[in-house]
Amino acid sequence: MLDKLDAALRFNREALNLRAERQEVLAANIAHADTPNYKARDFDFSARLSEAVERGRASQSMSLATTSSRHLAGQAQAMPDKDLLYRVPNQSSLDGNTVEMDVERIAFADNALRYESNLTVINAKIKSLLSAVQQ
Repeated sequence: MLDKLDAALRFNREALNLRAERQEVLAANIAHADTPNYKARDFDFSARLSEAVERGRASQSMSLATTSSRHLAGQAQAMPDKDLLYRVPNQSSLDGNTVEMDVERIAFADNALRYESNLTVINAKIKSLLSAVQQ
């Protein structure tokens, strides 16, 4: 039963996780808008989403080294730098910075809106699953 529940929510869960990661990348770009020679980064969301749904996130996780058998096994999700791409600027800057604030703000707002809509979809799906269980 838990496998079916996981399968029902996997796509939306992975999309939500990737939206949060992309928001961090876009926020870093905005934060470094005045840093000389900073190169704006982003990643291909659709490619990463299809990869995450197919393989799952377990293959990308990092585990902590433990020195005792009584330690809890902690895991953190790793975002590989190889998946981060450099954004090509429309207009170059004299200091080598490729962050274009208008582009970053639009991408940030679009990603935030899609994150919120994904939350709404997940909430609706959970409510429908709960109503199915209660009947």
